[in-house]
Amino acid sequence: MYTIKNNVRKEIEIKKSRFITVLYQLNKVEEVIPLLLQIKEEYKDATHYCYAYIINENKKSSDDNEPSGTAGMPILQVLEKNNLNYVLCIVIRYFGGIKLGAGGLVRAYTKSATEALKETEKIKLVPGYEIEIKIPYHEQKRLDYILKEYKFTKNFNNKVTYKILIPKEEINRLNEFNPKIIQETQIEKEN
Repeated sequence: MYTIKNNVRKEIEIKKSRFITVLYQLNKVEEVIPLLLQIKEEYKDATHYCYAYIINENKKSSDDNEPSGTAGMPILQVLEKNNLNYVLCIVIRYFGGIKLGAGGLVRAYTKSATEALKETEKIKLVPGYEIEIKIPYHEQKRLDYILKEYKFTKNFNNKVTYKILIPKEEINRLNEFNPKIIQETQIEKEN
């Protein structure tokens, strides 16, 4: 399984219709609707907002009033063919006045999604954990050293809260710090 390295926007024109494809890397299904609403606000006068996403076993596609099976499903098939996960692909269409027909729409939406994917790298997903650690300020330097090769964020309140993404096989490395303060939740981690 793979995901995309960065979010992407790519525009192509097919028979005077503009197709703007936006790819987002997601963490959960709840992020889909706010992103769709944001796109609909940004491209208010577009004709269609067709999309597909894959987040683990959750897969969905929408033709957004294009003929059934001509937009959302071709986008979803591009995501599946590329073995992608945690990805939302929205194709915004501005109708150019020339009807494409069912076959033409399938080809156009497939091409739009495929061209957008060429604009980013695919990164391999590996099983891992998201760890949250809360520590006193004075222990921060030591933990920063242990975590130097991992992706993490820090929030500062009365303690320092770390959120760390770490591969499953490397979880024992955190025992160097203090295993009693680790709370773990299984996720898939990008590498």
